[in-house]
This record gives sequence, structure tokens and C-alpha cells, in this order.
Amino acid sequence: MAVLVIADHDDAHVRDTTNKTITAALKLSSDVDVLVAGKNCDAAAAAAAKIAGVRKVLQAESDELDEGMAEAFQALITPLMAGYDALLTPATSQGKNIAPRIAAALDVSQISEIVEVVDSSTFVRPIYAGNALETVKSSDAKKVITVRTSLFPAAASEGGSASIEKIAAPAPQTHTHFLGQEVVKSDRPELAAAKIIVSGGRAMGSAEEFQRVIDPLADKLGAAIGASRAAVDAGYAPNDYQVGQTGKIVAPELYVAIGISGAIQHLAGMKDSKVIVAINKDADAPIFQVADYGLVADYKTAIPELMDALTAAGK
Repeated sequence: MAVLVIADHDDAHVRDTTNKTITAALKLSSDVDVLVAGKNCDAAAAAAAKIAGVRKVLQAESDELDEGMAEAFQALITPLMAGYDALLTPATSQGKNIAPRIAAALDVSQISEIVEVVDSSTFVRPIYAGNALETVKSSDAKKVITVRTSLFPAAASEGGSASIEKIAAPAPQTHTHFLGQEVVKSDRPELAAAKIIVSGGRAMGSAEEFQRVIDPLADKLGAAIGASRAAVDAGYAPNDYQVGQTGKIVAPELYVAIGISGAIQHLAGMKDSKVIVAINKDADAPIFQVADYGLVADYKTAIPELMDALTAAGK
């Protein structure tokens, strides 16, 4: 059984989500190849070749691939699948955009956001906002799978010595054109891959209060910033901060939830965090049901005390 993994990268670096998807792929087969598609992505291809367990790296370059056009990925990958039994991609926004088109082209059912590989045809995935798990057995000859990477450990970034094969990119599509994108740049860790996340909720009351409370604590801890859907909908935080079923699925080493009640859709996005700390003045808030440490207090007094304690500890 041969498996192809679509790399998540920025042309220069391979993101941690790729390493975790490779871990899932290695549970299916020892024959795992990685596709690095973009433009001027030699560095990313070289990094992918060093990941432990990778047999070969396929490198394809074009403007359309670099822009993330799903049509270009479909045109590239569908013919490649003649040599593979399964295609795996991280369940990122790009992965969710690409995988359905390829599954449709192959006339197979997509298996979404797996959290466990049982065997070569059986997988476990969450349903009902993560409140239940279902086991799916596929009889399709080809498997198209997205991986919820927060539940898989990352394959080692060093130790591999895969060969790199450059392949031709498909001809440009004429019916779809890339117009532009707005990319949020930040010096903080990327939310989906951060080891520490500080999140704020609707209790913040305003965007100014959110920044006043959350930003200094995140800076102190070297953390990424997250937010509940209610905080994002209220305009307190940008969309890319949203954690939850309709936002980013995260599983950091430490998740600090401030003024977040714990709606089901938010819990679905962060309950697999290793340690969860919740601060909320409502003792009955659902967030306390999943928290490892809970403090029933007003964040307006609790956060200054926490900042003082961190400063005293030399943080």
C-alpha cells in the first residue's frame, strides 16, 4: 500500500501539521511519499525529505499551485493517484478545499478529520461537535482522508533521507483566477501549532479590553492568541483567532481560557489540549467541566494577580 501526503508549507518551511499527517500515514503503510506543491519551494522540499519515514518527495511548481488553487491541485494529484492507494492531507482550510475535489474526481467517499487509524481501511473520526466518535470502514479502492493533526504526534523532522523528484505542474486553468489574498502577519506563534494559547471570550466586553487583558498575558507566556466565536462575532478579535468547530482545532500543551463560558462548538476545538486553565466568574460555566484547573473569579482581578505572579517568578 502506497500513501501520498500533501505537505502544508510556506515554500521555505514545512509546517508541523505535515509531520503529524505523516505519522498518520505511516500507520497505513511504510511507503509514504510527500507532495510539495508551490513555487520556489526547494527549501520546503528539502525539509520534507529529512522527515523520518518519508520514502520520496514529489515537487511541483506553478503560480496556481503557489496560490493554493484547488483546481490546480486536483489536476496535479488525480493522475498521480494511479500509483497510490491513499491520499492524506492535514484538515487545514487548504486541505479541506483540496480533498473534496480529488475525492469527487476519483469517485470515492472522502473520510474527514480522522483522529485514529485502526487499519488500512478503518478509521475513527469525531461527530456531534466532538461529543462522540464514529468508526468508519471504507471499501473504496482509493482513500482520500483529511487528518485532525492535533491528535497525532509529529514525525521527527530529522533522520530521513528521501529522494526528491521534480514533476511537471498541470496547465493553468482558464475558468478560475486568483485575485488576491489578505494575510495576517504576527510575531506570535501560529495558533494551530502553538504550544501555549491564551484565549478570551465575550466577557471581555470590547476589542480594547480584549487587547488590554489578553495581549500582555500572551506576550508574557510566549503564547498564541485565541478567541471564542462569541468574541469574534462581537468584533473583539479577528476571525483567524477563532478556536472551535467553526474555527481552528487546537491541542496545545497549555490552553488558558479567560472569560469563556465553554459553548459546545468552542469545546470541540480545544478540549484535547494537554492542560486547560479556565478563569470565569460563573461557577456553572461549562468550561469548568473540561478544565484541569479552574478559578471562579473575575478576570479583572485574577489576571493582574497572575501577571504579578509570573513577573515574580521571572517570566
